[in-house]
Amino acid sequence: MSELTAVAVSVSPADKFREYLTTRGMRLTPERKSVVEEVFSSHEHFDSDQLVDRLSSQKEGKRVSRATVYRTLNEMVEAGLLRKVARSQNRDVYEHDYGYPRHDHLICGKCGSLTEFENAPLAGILEQVATQLGFRVSGHRLEVYGMCAACSRPPRARHRKLDMI
Repeated sequence: MSELTAVAVSVSPADKFREYLTTRGMRLTPERKSVVEEVFSSHEHFDSDQLVDRLSSQKEGKRVSRATVYRTLNEMVEAGLLRKVARSQNRDVYEHDYGYPRHDHLICGKCGSLTEFENAPLAGILEQVATQLGFRVSGHRLEVYGMCAACSRPPRARHRKLDMI
């Protein structure tokens, strides 16, 4: 994954999530707060099982049930904090949508790796096409599928035993 520079935000992810939950008549419980804090502790793609494992391995007593993690992830997507990137190797993969610039992904169909990239000319082309078609863009999401450099390398030639005599 390439490094994206975080965008300065005036409200922390936990406070933004609290605001969202309040509009829904819900509250930011300690369990939900633990999920938000763990998700935003680093910028990486993850699936729900990886997050459950990370939360359960903490020794600070921040136990969160699997069901709470799943529900909280869905609520965070609805709140605009996270987005589902793609189904990689039959799993939903999440990433930060709050505090990071709009970007696109290259997804390896063999190993499942996700590579983030920003490309201003590409975004400009999409805007141009939308303008030509009378379409107002509110955002875009581009996922390019193929094989990463590591997976597309030719296999190393192995010498047959007879060739080594």
